[in-house]
Amino acid sequence: MALPDLLEGAQRQVYTVSALTREIREHLESGYPDLWVEGEVSNLRRPGSGHVYFTLKDEKAQLRAVLFKMVDKRLRFTLEDGLKVLARGRVTVYEPRGEYQLNVDHVEPMGLGPLELAFQQICERLEKEGLFDEDRKRPLPALPERVGIVTSISGAAIRDILRILGQRFPRISVLIAPVRVQGEEAAREIAGAIEDLNRQDDVDVIIVGRGGGSIEDLWAFNEERVARAIAASRIPVISAVGHEIDFTIADFVADVRAPTPTAAAEIAVPKAADLSSRIQELDARMALRVASQARSLRRELRSLLERRPFRRPRAGIHERQQRVDMLVDHLVGAVGRELDLKRRTAQAEARRLLTAAPRGTLARLRTRAQGLREAIFRCALHRKRLTRERFTSLAHRLEAASPLAILGRGYGICRRLPDLRILRKASSARVGDGVRVDLGKGHLVCGVQEVHPKEEILEGT
Repeated sequence: MALPDLLEGAQRQVYTVSALTREIREHLESGYPDLWVEGEVSNLRRPGSGHVYFTLKDEKAQLRAVLFKMVDKRLRFTLEDGLKVLARGRVTVYEPRGEYQLNVDHVEPMGLGPLELAFQQICERLEKEGLFDEDRKRPLPALPERVGIVTSISGAAIRDILRILGQRFPRISVLIAPVRVQGEEAAREIAGAIEDLNRQDDVDVIIVGRGGGSIEDLWAFNEERVARAIAASRIPVISAVGHEIDFTIADFVADVRAPTPTAAAEIAVPKAADLSSRIQELDARMALRVASQARSLRRELRSLLERRPFRRPRAGIHERQQRVDMLVDHLVGAVGRELDLKRRTAQAEARRLLTAAPRGTLARLRTRAQGLREAIFRCALHRKRLTRERFTSLAHRLEAASPLAILGRGYGICRRLPDLRILRKASSARVGDGVRVDLGKGHLVCGVQEVHPKEEILEGT
């Protein structure tokens, strides 16, 4: 039997493209349900769907991969081209293109851990924007009247801060914004609390922090939204996260970094006893200077008495002693008056600064802006009304001048047939011509019987 006859007798199994692709997909998914793949990320795309499409490659081959939206949201770091990763997932086939791919369920960067890599990426991004620059950081107030605290009310940090504030300045006012300091919602709550404190008019400095912990425990203070909230704060911020060896991105953005929450309280307010000691020290230095001046004057007096003969030395000495005492009194008075003048000047400057405070200026500007908005609105309404009235007047005038309105009053338009040319004088027509007369409603087709070019128009009754 010939070979073609054998082939014709053999049973054929014919696949459609879809059926074959589906069967290959089932074999791949059952054969590689869960595996790890090492490679370099390339050709990464993030379309509007939120899914991440990329290629894993090495020196000899490449593999398409997809990271679905919900998996990408769980990543601490940002997947980007050139990053070497370990990807875990299952092999499948994307049937519309007939291409096999890796559906990724988990990604880890090689070399650094995911949190270390995320920390590095966020730092690089914020540093390029200038959020770490020293020249944008503000000095802390010398003696704040009210301290805002953003931390957990159940942790040891709040107890340490309140204890130190009470010891250093017992009458200091405190406003606590309680938040969670770890977990999924911690960063959102911390950023929101900083924004809420900035809406207060009487908070002079903010302490943001918590006690120590692992990098996972402290991660909320590495989140980009917390860093941007600190950078946008109009109130100076002290970052007090963890222990002295712990560093977070909040530390780099804050105006001042405190090694611990306890140190933050010490930085925020001066010690009342230290202020009292400083005042006493200045008072003692002033007394010493006055006494020194008095001794100098007495020595000068003795020198004069020794060089000049006096007929009544004792009386002269007594007079000069009185002179010295008077000068000492004058000096003490002058120093007192100078101190009083400096004090009054400082108080006047403080009042001037309060008068020129941005809060008052902003309130006045807001009031003025509101008045301008209302005036603009009234002007727009008036302009709209005038425009409408003018439009109505023009419409009436246009309607009065309309040819249709003229025809409606009994006039007609005479056109010569067949070219429909308008006849403006009788001499343009001849006896026997056909004419069309357009009226207000309808038209007439007539024949010219007589032509009177010079006769007057007859008025109808």
